Amino acid sequence: MKNQLLQCCLLLALLSTSCGPDIGIDPTEEEWELLFDGSNMDAWIPKFTGSPLSENVNDIFKVKDSLLQVSYTKQDSFDQRFGHLFYEKPFSHYKIRATYRFLGEQLKGGPGWAYRNNGLMLHCQDPNSMALDQDFPNSLELQLLGGDGEHDRPNANLCTPGLHVIMGDSLHQAHCTNSSSATYHGDDWVTVEGLVLGDSLIQHYIDGEVVLEYSKPIIELDSEDGRFKAGDAVNEGYIAIQAETHPTQFKSIELLNLCGCMDEKATNYKSYYIKSDPTSCKY
Repeated sequence: MKNQLLQCCLLLALLSTSCGPDIGIDPTEEEWELLFDGSNMDAWIPKFTGSPLSENVNDIFKVKDSLLQVSYTKQDSFDQRFGHLFYEKPFSHYKIRATYRFLGEQLKGGPGWAYRNNGLMLHCQDPNSMALDQDFPNSLELQLLGGDGEHDRPNANLCTPGLHVIMGDSLHQAHCTNSSSATYHGDDWVTVEGLVLGDSLIQHYIDGEVVLEYSKPIIELDSEDGRFKAGDAVNEGYIAIQAETHPTQFKSIELLNLCGCMDEKATNYKSYYIKSDPTSCKY
């Protein structure tokens, strides 16, 4: 009888550990993913106007001193080619956080609007679908904008190359829209965040405060190859940073995926997930 009781206890213990999160794992604890880990940009893909995918023109994107840098040390003047550096996989529901700074002088000949200007490009089209001479991907730009020491230049604005959005209850077709953020002058590090919930809600944050929000991004125009149709909903996509003629450094780029296993019996269940992905569950 004692042996049978011991066997039952062992079986119950085994079942309890195999039918839920591992002991010591807190399902409420946020697990942020380092999109840039400070060592390399192996997970990132460059695309420049007029160049094929993966060609890093003049080594403009590089990792140095544990920073992801937009650097123009091998280029004397702007040659009308904008660059984007895409993370290797798409996302739909997530939080993103980046710490960056502008420094130095703008590349000679760069457009005035590109002074201390970069961006976190959200819901980007697949970089493989970009035309050779395309300047910007269809995307939602969480604009990173630095001050000029004199004028107001709010940060975390929105620009919408190739897309329209809903603001309030109305279709918003302006290419760029200012946020309610303060201006950030100088070369100090700045941290911005974005909340992206498919096409239902996108918010831009500075210092923990929402400075802009919108929803329902859609394609603006039909593409020549038929890949995109005007009015198509955009509810997921790639993430990219820019090379728009001003040197920029990124200390960190992190992402909290809000899409995952929502089965409480799974070992990788997280209570903060918003979108369910049953294929990711582990037992």
